[in-house]
Amino acid sequence: MSAAAAAGSAGRVAVPLLLCALLASSGAYVLDDSDGLGREFDGIGAVSGGGATSRLLVNYPEPFRSEILDYLFKPNFGASLHILKVEIGGDGQTTGLPWSFPGWLGKGFSWPYVNLPLTAYYIVKWILGAKHYHDLDIDYIGELRKMLDYHGLQRVKIIASDNLWEPISSSMLFDRDLWKAVDVIGAHYPGTRTVWNARMTGKKLWSSEDFSTFNNDVGAGCWGRILNQNYINGNMTSTIAWNLVASYYEELPYGRSGLMTAQEPWSGHYVVEAPIWISAHTTQFTQPGWYYLKTVGHLEKGGSYVALTDGLGNLTIIIETMSHKHSMCIRPYLPYYNVSRQLATFTLKGSLLLDSGGSFALELQEDELVTLTTLTTGHKGSYPPPPKSRPFPRSYKDDFNVDYPFFSEAPNFADQTGVFEYYINNEDPGQHRFTLRQVLNQRPITWAADASSTISIIGDYHWTNMTVQCDVYIETPERGGVFIAGRVTKGGILVRTATGVFFWIFANGSYRVTADLGGWITYTSGRADITAKRWYTLSLSIKGYFASGMLDGKVLWENVPVKYSGNGWAAIGTHTFEFAQFDNFHVEAAH
Repeated sequence: MSAAAAAGSAGRVAVPLLLCALLASSGAYVLDDSDGLGREFDGIGAVSGGGATSRLLVNYPEPFRSEILDYLFKPNFGASLHILKVEIGGDGQTTGLPWSFPGWLGKGFSWPYVNLPLTAYYIVKWILGAKHYHDLDIDYIGELRKMLDYHGLQRVKIIASDNLWEPISSSMLFDRDLWKAVDVIGAHYPGTRTVWNARMTGKKLWSSEDFSTFNNDVGAGCWGRILNQNYINGNMTSTIAWNLVASYYEELPYGRSGLMTAQEPWSGHYVVEAPIWISAHTTQFTQPGWYYLKTVGHLEKGGSYVALTDGLGNLTIIIETMSHKHSMCIRPYLPYYNVSRQLATFTLKGSLLLDSGGSFALELQEDELVTLTTLTTGHKGSYPPPPKSRPFPRSYKDDFNVDYPFFSEAPNFADQTGVFEYYINNEDPGQHRFTLRQVLNQRPITWAADASSTISIIGDYHWTNMTVQCDVYIETPERGGVFIAGRVTKGGILVRTATGVFFWIFANGSYRVTADLGGWITYTSGRADITAKRWYTLSLSIKGYFASGMLDGKVLWENVPVKYSGNGWAAIGTHTFEFAQFDNFHVEAAH
């Protein structure tokens, strides 16, 4: 058997070693298929959270976008992922899994299952649309069997409940129809452990969302440890990382929690982080359809080992010795354990034994990941270094004049609540024919406490002094409203509590300047000649502890003291979930 390691910061080439008396007493481990094989391996993958976690990726210029995708998916090149799990976009920012649902499914309630057939049909239509418009075959989906079969989607498998092991596992033991409908029991952040009821179902067990950890060396250690121990401790045959690529502004929640980092489309810079090569230790030397050996387990001095075979004579062994301090995931709590230098002796038996030798020893240090394999196809892929990192441009303009956009969102805008899309305004053949429009007019059903106002952020979180200008168009009479903002501090699941300087105008002829998105703290307010269905130019200038605002080039308020946020992004948004348009966005951040 040849010895190989997928090159990376945590890997090294493993070669047979002589026993060494200076090492701790040897641990002896048998790799044997005489008593049959273990569970079928289903693959390693990652979650793309669509408009949240992969938001900036789509704006990368070529060839850098394709290079990033190659590091993630190209076989025998980088992470070489087997599985891509994607979000069914429900117009909420948060495998075909709905993190949120369109508000119309709830019929006025914050619950997507008011009408079960309608919710099931919504998901089925998403699968059919993925095939019809993008020629994508969805293999697993998080909802209902009967309607899938009715629409000829028998090959689509169901993962349940894609959350916790219970109560789905115990329910399946007592409900035969439910047991038949579910193909995989998936849990989030299981801490490498399953429960008795899940094992008793006889179903495939997956860690259907895991990792979610800052992608430095500790994050890499976390990923390496759970890729092995999810099977050893919990019989999980697939592990899926959240998230695929950290392609969102780093100061948003869970910054850099992807397998690699690509958060600068304006520069083209990206970073191939250590978790990419940790993934390669498993993915480049196995394939879904291989089988784990039954003889897997923990090392005597800390760490673990797994072995997989394709049943055709190929064997891959993956050994990790990740220490406690270098492998803590963000969740759940990891009880303390110790890892020390050790000599591990492995003996091959059964059909794995090809000659009279059959034994080899490895000297293992702390925080190592070693792959031994009969395959010779592994490769540490590389491209020329990408462009150097640079901050978001201090002077940035977008007139949204895109006739046939490749993507519905404007570059670099990251919607935190609501949906902002390119729009062709046929009612205005003049200078506002092409605009950016907030198109969500009903609150989605989400798992997080999102904001009551829509907001899309852009720029550099570290900006302090700036001028934000934008043409705005309120479409809702009387109750409608829009804003531009600077120094916005929060997004994602925390956006509801975002502070900054928010300059609002309303269709009822009023304006407000607030310190927060929720509008709880008002700096100043007043009346102005404002109505719906008219274009206005808003300008917000923030310098030090003071801010000023202009409407159509005339000062509306000035030198208002502001004190609740010292830096943050620029932003645009609407008062409620309402139609509104934006054009000729311009931000100037002072040096």
